[in-house]
Amino acid sequence: MVVEANKTVMVAKEGDNVAIPNASADAKKYADMAGFPIVGIGASAGGLEAFELFFRPVPANCGMAFILISHLDPDHASLLTEILQRTTEMVVSEAHDLEVVEPNRVYVIPPNRDMTIKAGTLHLSVPKVPRGQRMAIDVFLSSLAKDQGPKAIGIILSGTGTDGTIGLTAILGAGGTSLAQEPSTAKYDGMPRSAINAGCARYTFPAEKMVAYLLGNSVEMPISPAQVQPPKSSADSVSKILQLLKSGAGHDFSLYKSNTICRRIERRMATHNIPDMEIYTRYLGENPKEVQILFKELLINVTRFFRDPETFIILKRDILSALVNDKAAEMTVLRVWVAGCATGEEAYSIAIILRELMEESGRECRVQIYSTDLDDEAIAVARVGFYVAGISEDISPKRLQRFFISDGTGYRIKKEIREMVVFAVHNILKDPPFTKLDLLSCRNVMIYLEPELQNRLIPSFHYALRPGGTLLLSPSEGIGLHTELFVPINRKWKLYKSVPSTSPARLVPARDLSWTAEIRKKIPEEIIKKTSENNFAELTKRALLQAYAPASVVTDLKGDILYVHGDTGKYLRPAPGQATLNVIDMARDGLQSELRVAVYAGANLGTSTLLKEIRLQTVDGTQLMSVSVRPLSEPDSKQGLLLVSFKDIAQSPVDIANADAHPASSEELRKIDELERELTYVKESLHSTIEEQQNFNEELKCVNEEMQSTNEELQSTNEELETSKEELQSVNEELVTVNAELEAKIEQLADMQNDMKNLLENIHVGTIFLDQKMHVRRFTRDAVRIYRLVQSDMGRSLGDIKSDLIGEDLLREAQTVLDTLIPFEREVSTSNGEWYLARVQPYRTLDNVIDGVVLTFTDITEHIKAIEAREAQHLAEGIINTVREPLVVLDGAFRVISASQSFYREFRVQPQDTVGNLIYDLGSRQWDIPALRQLLESVRQHNQTFEDYPVEQDFPTIGRRKMLLNARRIVSKTGESNLILLAVAAVT
Repeated sequence: MVVEANKTVMVAKEGDNVAIPNASADAKKYADMAGFPIVGIGASAGGLEAFELFFRPVPANCGMAFILISHLDPDHASLLTEILQRTTEMVVSEAHDLEVVEPNRVYVIPPNRDMTIKAGTLHLSVPKVPRGQRMAIDVFLSSLAKDQGPKAIGIILSGTGTDGTIGLTAILGAGGTSLAQEPSTAKYDGMPRSAINAGCARYTFPAEKMVAYLLGNSVEMPISPAQVQPPKSSADSVSKILQLLKSGAGHDFSLYKSNTICRRIERRMATHNIPDMEIYTRYLGENPKEVQILFKELLINVTRFFRDPETFIILKRDILSALVNDKAAEMTVLRVWVAGCATGEEAYSIAIILRELMEESGRECRVQIYSTDLDDEAIAVARVGFYVAGISEDISPKRLQRFFISDGTGYRIKKEIREMVVFAVHNILKDPPFTKLDLLSCRNVMIYLEPELQNRLIPSFHYALRPGGTLLLSPSEGIGLHTELFVPINRKWKLYKSVPSTSPARLVPARDLSWTAEIRKKIPEEIIKKTSENNFAELTKRALLQAYAPASVVTDLKGDILYVHGDTGKYLRPAPGQATLNVIDMARDGLQSELRVAVYAGANLGTSTLLKEIRLQTVDGTQLMSVSVRPLSEPDSKQGLLLVSFKDIAQSPVDIANADAHPASSEELRKIDELERELTYVKESLHSTIEEQQNFNEELKCVNEEMQSTNEELQSTNEELETSKEELQSVNEELVTVNAELEAKIEQLADMQNDMKNLLENIHVGTIFLDQKMHVRRFTRDAVRIYRLVQSDMGRSLGDIKSDLIGEDLLREAQTVLDTLIPFEREVSTSNGEWYLARVQPYRTLDNVIDGVVLTFTDITEHIKAIEAREAQHLAEGIINTVREPLVVLDGAFRVISASQSFYREFRVQPQDTVGNLIYDLGSRQWDIPALRQLLESVRQHNQTFEDYPVEQDFPTIGRRKMLLNARRIVSKTGESNLILLAVAAVT
């Protein structure tokens, strides 16, 4: 037993003894009690072989109906029905529209048709989906699940692609039975493996062993979750399981809600009948495949079209309509990101609304919708864009007709909507977000996350949105404490507008959104500890800061101001140009250079710069001041901070007096001027370098944006290539199926050709096939006895071939038959004395089309001879019995064939003593006369006659007689003369 996806999969090996029960008893009992089972079987490439293996052991009275769905060439007549009929004793027929399904029969889908079932009746329709995108198996199995419910049985056999997975999922969801062919026994394992990996195949068997399970159900069924005792879970076991998931699947679920995690783990435990979580943890460690299955189980894909309809009404009216108008006017791209899209309904819903707005306003704009999810299988379903008929409950009939193509029991999104959306596998907790978005929809994702992780996601969403962009959440979600990042548009349906923030947005993607469980546990303890401190101490700190702390700002490592303390207006002022909060850009003249060096040392080297004296230019002159930069170390902080403090230095009267009493000498003044010039030059050079660096950063930013755009185009191209690949794969499956059918047909035709060859050669009937122009198409071996044909004569006119027929023109008769369609028949003879019965009949194809004539020649020479012999015998007997003289008819051996009544009276002998005997043995051999022998020989050999030959002989009864003998040969129709008539005249 192996485990696949979220269901137990039983695998029967070649050596397993799976017995087939008495179908006439068990199956009939089931059919009488609950209605006969209807089995839907889907296959593609390699399916013909799998079908034959499946049906070979199926008894004729199994009590089930089988409906076969295969990928067939729409332009080629299917031979599947004819081939399978040789494999099973059940009736195999091609399905017809509105045909009622009956037990003990096999129904095959016709080419270029979609088939569904409703109330036990088959419904056929012409496919409206392009050839490479049809999912005929999914369509039928989905309808079977809806029609039969728990009694539905779905089977997936050999084939490539994923067709059948959705249909098998529908059957499993309806409580039916789902089976897939064991991938190792399938010629092409794409379809069975897809169904197994999706968790919708309850059992896997080799094709020839499936009927044993269907009839006998001899394989032990898994225990349902309700039958399993509640597992004993522990925090330690859950932690170990999450660690196995992180190392095995590459995803950290430590900040997912623990209740959800435990419920999913318990479902897997119930599937394996494991009551203890510690045992299941060991099972996970020993079975890496189970880790992947549990990972798929934790991904919750629940969505619908236009979920919460009022949300989409407000979204269309208040948000998207203005976006479409603005983007159309500005000729810019409208960018949307649907995070956690599951099977794509949310993304397609937004695309439909945008298309409606463009059609209503008459203004077109470019739209890029990025739809992402962590589940690659859900993304595969979204890319196909096919949904079951149940979506009609969520979508109005007008939208269904406008944006979907009906496929009988399902709907496929139209190409114009499909091309608006790019689907990709993406982890919002780890992967960088999409940027410059106008709309970001993330619904029913954060409800499965702990609050700490939710608080990390909201800034990431803020970073992804452009200023003024819209964030859409589900009614049960919110932005938490991040009220400075968004303002509500509609509080009930959780629509928020992004506002500019003082927090540097470019740092948000670098933040680690998936904290460890240990940090998560520490945070509440620290909050409790801080809130329990004495309020008097906090008041004292604030008073001291206000009284004695210098003017200061707290910045991040880039120098962007996060917090301001005191009056910093003497040292900082808004920088000209685009607004910025960077402390270096806002520093007054004379302070920027030293401040830049100090910030660099604190951010990159971790060193502090304390009381660095600087002479600052002010409106009243110069002011001596000091600046200090200290790194702030926060053990639990993920972001480095700097404390920048400013303090004026008061000059004493002594210093001022000394400066007045000792003026600088001219040399000192010259050096000072020179140093000032050098300093000015250095400042200008540094300023130029900074500007170049800024320009370079801008260029890098542009290049990064171009790279993002290129990446989006590549994703779109990849989508198109995947679609083309699916179409080619579908065509290839059809070709493989047709090829298998043709191979079977060729074998059958080869056998039929051998049978026909032996038949024609053994019946000894000369046959010539002519086309409509009387050209020879084919002839048999015996035909050369009539026409002098050789193999090279095929294709020549029969009129050019010499025949051995005497006085017959069959070519003219053949043309008459071709014109009138009336068969012709005549006895003909050849120059060598052979007789034939010649028949000329029209040549009819299987479609009853006249395409020439057929000449047949049956040898009747012996028949003619027999007829002539009988005629001669009858003639001789008539003559003999009429003539008064004694007459005797002899054959070629001089035996008496017959004698006249006058012969019997004259010589007083009986017929039994005469007929059949030699003339020389009659009586006491009185006719054994040497002269008579010589005369009779001359008659037989030389066709001579003799008359009045005198004979005198003694006879025992009548005495001595004088006779005159006359003899002549009787010539037959064939020219032979085997009969001799002997007349006896008495001499008185």
